[in-house]
Formats: sequence, structure tokens, C-alpha cells
Amino acid sequence: MTARARTLGELLDTPGYAGRTPFDGKIRLVQDEVRENLTRKLRSGEELFPGVVGYDDTVIPQLVNALLARQNFILLGLRGQAKSRILRAITELLDDVVPVIEGMDMPDDPLNPVGAEGKHMLEVHGMDLPIRWLPRADRYVEKLATPDVTVADLIGDVDPIKAARLGTSLGDTRSMHFGLLPRANRGIFAINELADLAPKVQVALFNILQEGDVQIKGYPIRLELDVMLVFSANPEDYTARGKIVTPLKDRIGSEIRTHYPTDVKLGMDITAQEAVKAEGVTVPGFMAELIEEIAFQAREDGRVDKMSGVSQRLPISLLEVAAANAERRSLMGGDEAVVRVSDVYAGLPAITGKMELEYEGELKGADNVAKEVIRKAAGAVYGRLCGSMDTQKLEKWFEDGNVFRFPQSGDSGAAMKATKEVPGLGDIAAEVAGSSSDAVRVSAAEFVLEGLYGRKKLSRAEELYAAPEPETRQQRGGRWN
Repeated sequence: MTARARTLGELLDTPGYAGRTPFDGKIRLVQDEVRENLTRKLRSGEELFPGVVGYDDTVIPQLVNALLARQNFILLGLRGQAKSRILRAITELLDDVVPVIEGMDMPDDPLNPVGAEGKHMLEVHGMDLPIRWLPRADRYVEKLATPDVTVADLIGDVDPIKAARLGTSLGDTRSMHFGLLPRANRGIFAINELADLAPKVQVALFNILQEGDVQIKGYPIRLELDVMLVFSANPEDYTARGKIVTPLKDRIGSEIRTHYPTDVKLGMDITAQEAVKAEGVTVPGFMAELIEEIAFQAREDGRVDKMSGVSQRLPISLLEVAAANAERRSLMGGDEAVVRVSDVYAGLPAITGKMELEYEGELKGADNVAKEVIRKAAGAVYGRLCGSMDTQKLEKWFEDGNVFRFPQSGDSGAAMKATKEVPGLGDIAAEVAGSSSDAVRVSAAEFVLEGLYGRKKLSRAEELYAAPEPETRQQRGGRWN
């Protein structure tokens, strides 16, 4: 109903605004608006941040507390921890639309304008002041901080041409060309990677938030903005590229730490939600778990830089590439597309590009580190899913000097027949697969062999599986058993 109001007079006749007058002191700030909508959602039991998985008991309660307290806040965490997603999700706590003065660069409240231009327009037009309705999607402004960002980019700059046209002095706010922050008035302004901002820009930022004034080219400018400011930063940036200046850090209400998924199942949920689905490709549960476990193993590997972290984008990208390789194999051979271990190895570029290596890892080589991480992950998942299965006959067959080259081409029926060469492999694969599909069983058979390799019960050279190396066999007789 209020969306039809086009002037201030019409607005004051609509429910929710009736009886009010300009500058009546009833100012509803953005933080108040977010708090009211958040309170309503909490009472009704609505989902607060759809798509944000794994933070229900950690990050979200802290975030809700900060929003209820009407605080600006910063999300501090390594890459790939859904920081930007959370910041954007806060827009859902804004009203559907709010009224602003028509024809202004800076959205301003027609009832309580903060800008000189808005106050002037209210004086001139009175109840005929034209208004427009700003949807919540347009009330979110995001800026990725880089060292070359200037005060003019964020706050604004003096525009001599505008001053000449309006007949004002250069120190008048009406002569300013507004930057991103004033254009986010009546909304949310997000800065990603805050530590990358130059110190003088950070100082201007907190000054305008705290005192409402800033100096631009020597002219004191006063802007009492109604804006909710939210930040994200990576702890690595504090030493690698810059730091948050103390006065700004002191004025940020809450510092909320994000984290990677705490268990594989949560990680699988996130990966399944974010990965682009490959049409017609089957991803068995044990393969989805293997792909997720690779990220967990990489985060624990001593050759991978802990400060950089291993992004959740690793398993997402790896799942997409593995599914694409399975689809390619299916298109070339005409067989059912099911993700296999060989498809994971084909996805090495999705792993190596997501890991920052320590010196030892650099010496080893990114591909070799990634292959060892896959091996460890296969052993861990195999231990969880198949640890109680009897594989003695299978292992003895290899220890007797036999080798098995896993079929990489041909249809899955022929591949399944080939696996019968290894005693017990077909039965174990059928139990792991839980499916009558030959393609899924072939995937399970390769997973079982890779799992035994990961447990150091077999050795592997490309797709060729054999008995463990003598030194490995000796280790198994000791501390590995």
C-alpha cells in the first residue's frame, strides 16, 4: 500500500507513517530495522541465514548477538569460510522497501534527511517532496578492499563543476561527488579484506562513522550517515599485507571468528549445496566422502601452509572436475557416468591450485603432495566404511606376487568381470556400493583398492595395484598394525 506513495504528503497518509511530521525525532536507524526483523524471525522460528551450513552452534549465535546489540562487526577467518555469503545474507533482515528522496545520489530519508541536499529539497518542496521506494537488494553495497582504494573512492571528493553549477563553496557538502559509503546510506556497507585498506583510508572510515565528519582536500565535511558497517578479513593479512589500525578495530563492536566445517558430513553438505551439478552423473556416497576428506587431510598436512588454510572451494571444485571427467569417459565410451577414484586423480588441478605449500611441500612438488593427500584420504574413508571387512584373501593374492591393472576403458560390465580376477574384490565392492549397478560397483572396487593402498596394505603405480613395498610390509608388522 505504501509503495504507491510518490510524495511526502502521500507517505504521511499511509499506515505506519500517519501522524508523523518531518524531523519529529522518531528516527529508525538501519540497525533498529535489522534488530526488529531479526527479533520477529527469532520468535517465529524462521531460518535466519539460508545456505549457511555448519555455523548453527558457533558463528550464528555470536552474529545474532551482535545484530541484537545494534553493533557493527567483523568476520575474521581464512578463505572459503562463507564470510561474504553471511554478509550478503544480512540484507534479508532489512525491510522489503523503504522511502527515499527522489533524484539524489545519496539515498536519504524524506522524514529525517541527513544530507544538505536532502534538507534543501525538503525545504523547497515541503509535502510535495518526490520520493521513491528503495528495495532491500539495492541497499547493500560491497567493496573489496585493495591498497589502491582512496578516501575519494569510499567517502567522496570535491566536485568543482558541481559547486559552480549550484553556486556553492567547495566546502559545501552539496558540491561533493559522493563515494560508496554515502551511497550506502539507509543500508548496509560491507568491506571485504579490510586489512588491505591503507591506514589513512581506515582512519577516514572510522572518523566519519564515529564523529560524522571527515576532511576532504582540507575542507571539513559533515555527514551523519545512517549506515550499518560490516567487515570481513583474513588473519593472514595482519602480517602478510597489512593490518587493521587500532582506532578502527576498537570501534568495531564484535569480532566474530569463522571456521572450516568441523566434520566431514557437514563439509559434504556444503559441497553438495555449492557444487555445480553435472547432469546425468552419479556421485556415490563413498566417493563424495573421499572428495571431502581430501580437504580435511590437506588442512592437517604439515606441508600445507596453515596460515593460508585450505578453502572449502577445494572439494567443491574437485567434485565438479571429477564429475566432468566421469561425464567425458561416459560420452566417449557410452557407459553410465559414475565418479571413480581415477576421476579424482584427473582432478589434481583443482587440488594443487587451492593449496599454499610450505618449503618442504615446494621441494616435494604440488602434484606429489596432492597425490599423497588423496592416498591418506582414501585410507581414512576406507577405515570408516570398510574397516571391519575381511580382506585377507585379497591381500594374500597380492602378496603372492600378483598385480592388477584396474580397467580405465571399456564398459562397466567388462570392468566388473575383470575385478573377479582378484579374490573377494567383487563381493566387497558390492557391499560398499549398495547398488546393483555395475558402474557403481566398479567405482566401489577401485575405491576399495585405493583404500587398501591408503592403509599401506597395497602399493600403487598409476592404475596398477600390487603388494606393498618390503619396507611398508615391515612397518605393517610393527607400528602400522
